[in-house]
Amino acid sequence: MPSDAKILIVDDHEDTLYALESALAPLGYQLSRATTGDEALKQVLRGKVGLLLLDVRMPGVSGLDVVRYMRRVEQTQHIPVVLLTGFGPDQELTSTAFGLGVADLVMKPIDPWALRTKVRYLYDAHRRHRALEQEVRELRALVKGQPETREPVLPHPEPRVPPQRDTFGARPAQDRT
Repeated sequence: MPSDAKILIVDDHEDTLYALESALAPLGYQLSRATTGDEALKQVLRGKVGLLLLDVRMPGVSGLDVVRYMRRVEQTQHIPVVLLTGFGPDQELTSTAFGLGVADLVMKPIDPWALRTKVRYLYDAHRRHRALEQEVRELRALVKGQPETREPVLPHPEPRVPPQRDTFGARPAQDRT
């Protein structure tokens, strides 16, 4: 995830967008807004979104439609999504949302403190996950560049660790004599 990844807030009501932006402003994250599902998808596909706060019911492309599309596209399938709804608890919506891998479903009106806590956790966890993925890619590239050997590429930091075994329960070749 790029370091300039933003939190995208999507709702078809301007007053709700303003309230959400005001609630999240103290976190200091870069915020962006969209008023339609189509507009949200365009921003998400540009690749600079680290978290999506998404209204469920909007005219045209609904929040659930946005999530369905995102989960089919590799570059967007792991972006955390918090769905927002003002229509109260709905078992069908809840099961559909969590079945699509939504991180949370929040009822309006929203408690600003609780929202900030959830957003901070989800955004930071996603950012750490992406950093680890990048580190793994870099390490794999380094390993691919190494000549083929039976020894570990990186020595174990603890010298007292016994030698690794080739298979479960088998002794290393030097111990078989």
